[in-house]
Amino acid sequence: MNRDEAKQILLLYRPGRPDSDDPQMTDALALVGQDAELRVWFEQYLAQQSALRIKFQQVMPPPGLREQIVSEHRAAVRARSTRQLLVMAVLAGVFLLAAGVWWVPRHVRSEDDLAIYRNRMVRVALTGYAMDLATNDMGQIRTYLAQRQAPSDYVLPAGLQTATVTGCAVETWLDRKVTMVCFRTGQPLAPGAQNDLWLFVVERSALKHPLDPKAPELARVRRLATATWADGQRIYLLGVAGNEQMLRQYLASS
Repeated sequence: MNRDEAKQILLLYRPGRPDSDDPQMTDALALVGQDAELRVWFEQYLAQQSALRIKFQQVMPPPGLREQIVSEHRAAVRARSTRQLLVMAVLAGVFLLAAGVWWVPRHVRSEDDLAIYRNRMVRVALTGYAMDLATNDMGQIRTYLAQRQAPSDYVLPAGLQTATVTGCAVETWLDRKVTMVCFRTGQPLAPGAQNDLWLFVVERSALKHPLDPKAPELARVRRLATATWADGQRIYLLGVAGNEQMLRQYLASS
């Protein structure tokens, strides 16, 4: 399978839907992990799909639209006018199509970019990854990241010192490099899991969403409790396979 073939298959990919029974999808996803250019394309595609879903969830119909549709439908039924029903269906289709075209961004840069970024990084943590460097030496990790122009000057909360670092990887988000530092909490790992605590770091300009450095934004994303905050020129995302109480333990500053 080459890159173009993989792209055609990945256009059918939808997060949260099982793909293990589709050998072509399995091969295409495997190629994403091997091909850097394909990986960037796939991340942008996922970001666009996430933005579209969020926008559709936020769409509110104009006041009176329901009553208007019901009224016109009843009139059409009484008149037994197939033509009127067809016109309504066409107009509804045009509305949805226009909304879809309007809300698909070329690059995600909106108040929703944090939610999309957070979901993307949690997906990386939970659906499998290969650490670029496996080590319990934080100094080696910082050196490795710096050599690859990924954020390496991050400041760890004091609470993370109780966790065991296991390695790191360099991810991407809309062509920006994202540092992923992997930890273990000491709790039993889920079957097939390598770690249960992750820290993601990206440059501040990658997201427009405002963040308070003194009050991390907490969110539950799939099986992870997450906290996101800004510090200087960096944005931090910490996720743990646990509850909010456990998360706050690792967020402790002293």
